[in-house]
Parts: sequence; C-alpha cells; structure tokens
Amino acid sequence: MASPTFRELHIPGKPFVLANAWDIGSAKLLAALGAKALASTSAGHAFTLGVKDMGDVTRQQSLAHCADLAGATCLPVSGDLENGYAHAPEDVAETIRQAGEAGLAGCCIEDASLPDTTPYDFAMAVERIEAAVQMARSLDEDFVLAARADGIMNRQYDTKEAIRRLRAFEEVGADVLYAPLPPSLEDLADICRSVNAPVNALAAGKFAKFKVEDFANVGVARISLGSALSRLIQATIVNSARQMFENGDFSSFSGAADGAEVEALFDKV
Repeated sequence: MASPTFRELHIPGKPFVLANAWDIGSAKLLAALGAKALASTSAGHAFTLGVKDMGDVTRQQSLAHCADLAGATCLPVSGDLENGYAHAPEDVAETIRQAGEAGLAGCCIEDASLPDTTPYDFAMAVERIEAAVQMARSLDEDFVLAARADGIMNRQYDTKEAIRRLRAFEEVGADVLYAPLPPSLEDLADICRSVNAPVNALAAGKFAKFKVEDFANVGVARISLGSALSRLIQATIVNSARQMFENGDFSSFSGAADGAEVEALFDKV
C-alpha cells in the first residue's frame, strides 16, 4: 500500500506529529525514529546561524535550508516561512513559488508583520493568505498551505479574533489552520469546532504537558513542535558548558548519545 500523501495525513481527531528539524542530521534522525513528515523551524534554524528568530533570517537563507531538509529524506517537508519574508501579498506569493521550487510539500504563513509582532490588519492578513493560496494551487494541488493566526500567541488578540481570522483564511482556501498556543485546551477545542479545515496545534509551552490523545480528543489534525526540540539541544549545550567552564565538571557528558547508534540511524534513512 502506498504511503499517504502529506495532505492525506491531515485527519481531524487523528493527529500526526509534524516533526520540526533544524539541520540535515536532525531531519535524518527524526525520519529514522518514525516521523511521518518533517517541518523546518524558523527559530531552530536561526539558532544554527547564531541569529535571532523572527526577522533575522532572509528568504534566501530559509529556502536554501528548506531545500536541504527536503533533500535529506523521502518524507514530505513543510516550511516554517514566517510571514513569507514580505508584507505585500504579491511578494508572499513569490515566496510560495520559490517554496515549491525548493521541493517543499507545504508551508506556514504567519499574520505577524515581522520583525514586529503586530498583526496585519484583518483585510491585509486575509489578502496575503489568498495570494499565497492562489500561488500554491498554481504549483501543485497537493501543496499544503497552513495559515497562522499568531496574534493569539503574541498576545495581540484573543481567541475570538483568532477564530475570525482562521475562518476567513479557510474561506480563501487555506488547507490547514493554526493559532499557536491559545489560552487553554478548551480554547483549542473551540478553534477546532469553529472551522472545517484541519487544525494544527503546537506541543510547546503549557501544551507540552498534553499527549497526542489529548489533542485528538479536541479535534486536532496535526501537532507540530516548533523550536521545542531544538531548544532541548540548546539547553544541553548551555547547561553542560556552564558545568564545564564554571566548575570544571564534565559529568554531563556521560549521558551523550552513542556515536555508532546515531550513525546507524542515519543509515536507516
């Protein structure tokens, strides 16, 4: 039996984990360990470059990185493309065109006017997604365009406004809807009930305490990790380096992964 397409993985109430990778090695490890699909993470990628998330990485850098991820395994890859690296709808559409050329199976577009977290006004936010959808459909009917209402995460608007935006994004053709980190699981349930398209949830922050079944019970179709997994790696570096440089203590290295095991996992992909 053929593997499901990226679009076919999105089943409300039966969520899959969209595993966010930050380099080729992490992409291969996640694929070998059971991921069904991968995504980039704008923050995780920014950290590998030693810069800040949300505006410091260029479109060219991001799409080159996404192309590397797409070529690393046979899994579909969705790009975390921030606000499309542009404000004007036609420029967001150009980002989608280039995303298709990079080999991506889909992407996310945010409604925050980066590098500022202020959301675009309602009409502009919808116009930008509509332009992105039109370009996506001209590329490939299977390209999955996720529209994000980030103002709820950035504390710029409430759940009611997030739902208003997500409904409008759905009306202009967005394939997946995403309002990261709403106030509660019940708010997430309200979001899922308020739209027909598949909903993405973020397993980070206070939502990291929930399991796949909890997300399934409220109707989520996709669970992404954002930068959470990559920040675990950053935490290991920070904590181990502090022990080493401040206390001369190398004991944290005893928990390191076995190199041969890592290489064996690479060989599985």
